[in-house]
Amino acid sequence: MIRRSSSRVVITVIAVATAATVTAACSSGRSGPSPAADLIITNGRVYSMAWPEPGPDGSPAVGAPATGGDAEAVAVRGGTIVFVGSADAADRFRGESTRVIDVAGATVLPGLIDSHTHVGNLGALLERVGLVDVQTEEEAVALVAERAKDVPAGEWIVGQGWDEGAWANRYPTMALLTERVPNHPVFMRSLHSFAAWGNRMAFERAGITADTPAPTGGEILLGPDGQPTGILLNRATTLLEDAIPTPTTDQLKTRLVTALTQMANDGFVAVHEAGLDATEMAAFEALEREGRLPIRVYAMLSARDTELSRAWLAKGPDRDRDSLLVTRSVKAFYDGALGSRGARMIEDYSDRPGYTGVSGTDYGFDEALVADMMKAGFQVGIHAIGDAGNRETLNFIERVIAEDPGVRGGRHRIEHAQVVHPDDIPRFAALGVIASMEPAHAVEDMTWAEDRVGPERIKGAYAWRTLRKAGARLAFNSDNPGSDHNIFYGLHAAITRRDKQRQPADGWYPEQRMTADEAIRGYTTWGAYAGFAEAETGILAPDRWADITVMDIDPFALATTDPGAILDGSIVLTISNGQVVYEK
Repeated sequence: MIRRSSSRVVITVIAVATAATVTAACSSGRSGPSPAADLIITNGRVYSMAWPEPGPDGSPAVGAPATGGDAEAVAVRGGTIVFVGSADAADRFRGESTRVIDVAGATVLPGLIDSHTHVGNLGALLERVGLVDVQTEEEAVALVAERAKDVPAGEWIVGQGWDEGAWANRYPTMALLTERVPNHPVFMRSLHSFAAWGNRMAFERAGITADTPAPTGGEILLGPDGQPTGILLNRATTLLEDAIPTPTTDQLKTRLVTALTQMANDGFVAVHEAGLDATEMAAFEALEREGRLPIRVYAMLSARDTELSRAWLAKGPDRDRDSLLVTRSVKAFYDGALGSRGARMIEDYSDRPGYTGVSGTDYGFDEALVADMMKAGFQVGIHAIGDAGNRETLNFIERVIAEDPGVRGGRHRIEHAQVVHPDDIPRFAALGVIASMEPAHAVEDMTWAEDRVGPERIKGAYAWRTLRKAGARLAFNSDNPGSDHNIFYGLHAAITRRDKQRQPADGWYPEQRMTADEAIRGYTTWGAYAGFAEAETGILAPDRWADITVMDIDPFALATTDPGAILDGSIVLTISNGQVVYEK
């Protein structure tokens, strides 16, 4: 469920009337006359994250603050940080037009980065029937039937968010949905988008019958009578989704702005948008030209859109560091999802003997095209969930590096890296591959994941600590709207390995937990590195981008005293590119 922020901290805006030029000693070591700041954030627990990162076992670096932060104030001018240090010293940056915000002891962090999102889908979700956290078929159908009362007959109703993993052993059919909503075609996208559920009118509109061949890498579930049940899995979901009328450019732009604004409200200053087709890319480019992007967007082109990918291959990756829209990455899929049993496994699924999932070119991964883009300087992020999917993706990256050693510096990523064979874990560091992972996935999947892969393979699943100890770089994200992007949920999951109900009490496979320092880096410094922006953002320091997040709890303190209380946090202030984009 999308969580809207609320604050327990009262912030005070102070009007100042001092000289326009000030003299100050800032944390960069410079001194002397300096122009006044545009904005000063003061009286905070500032964690700059500028100290060395923890050891692979989580041990804190020398000089890392335990709690309370390492500064009290940040000053901003012209989109850039000019000072990080004490509140008294920051006072010297006040000018007659400086805005001063007293955050009353709130926690000030480098701006949060969600390094794997689908904000177009998030924007659509905010318009659609929300099914996140819906537990039963009956509850989902009731929500759709209620929406149908306000929608003209014959128009599509779209829902999103039912959990294909949790429901995999009890998939619904079209029967009840058709009975309760007979006069509207209904498309119900699943939580992670690897399953679709529709009623009879939707299947008729899409022309899906018992004789329809499933696309490679997809499955049309059939009932005892040989007819479609109403559920499509993996690549077959496109059969139904493609029948929905395409939104206009203006509608798509509205969705994107709505979603990016929601991300800003929830503390994020940047997103890595994972898998844009030509239509979506054009909408983002238009928003950039119009000056309507509220936060930064690191665009990952969809390798499935070969025409778009080849067009970018001809002109090369975007090296513009100052733009709010940067395009230098491409997203590919190797396999499906674990919940829908589409992830490619080395051995059979523990709960489905004789089946190992879908993968490779059968799932839409054009190796030649992606290899060409890697050699041209593009980063690749490849979706790989199963242990075979991860192994074969690593094999692919290794082959391309062997052909062109310069490719090794591309900071290539495996998106999710969900189940990894022990033999392959060291290969992430050896190949310089980033494990781009979702803390929420572990606690959302824990009720059924071990059933899928068994007690031994699960030890290499959602294995953040194991990967860290092997020298791999990580980045944390939400895969929204596949998971709730709420940062407090993400931090709590990473630090405790517990769900929103704070279960299990000791955490699920607690040896894989992250420290607060690591968890926060997953959404700041590590995300910055994954987007080639570690010289500009990810820490609070002079000459860095003025990307700042302020929250009303201190995760560093709560991680040791009351980690469950992290879930109760809220965002106070979000600053992107020096602009206040959210203020409670």
